[in-house]
Amino acid sequence: MNLGVNSITNTPIGTTVKEQVKSPGEAQASFANVFKNAINNVNELQNLSDQKTEALALGQINDLHDVMITAQKASITLEATVEIQRKVIDAYNEIMRMQV
Repeated sequence: MNLGVNSITNTPIGTTVKEQVKSPGEAQASFANVFKNAINNVNELQNLSDQKTEALALGQINDLHDVMITAQKASITLEATVEIQRKVIDAYNEIMRMQV
């Protein structure tokens, strides 16, 4: 899981602002894709954790450490996602309270 700035923005270092100008539709699609990819990543980690936990319970895996590390990664990722969701909702509510 690479969470570097360039992996999020997909813009090479050294590009000018003029090269990064997008239409509102393109910006919205790009913004939506970032969140879709993040949610898919959380889902994949949760599914992997579930699979490893089930395999451990069935005796197919003997490495408890790997199962626990995978479960913690999934848990931390989910907690971070929920916290980001709360912050986005708070920001939206703050914008809606602004007077024009």
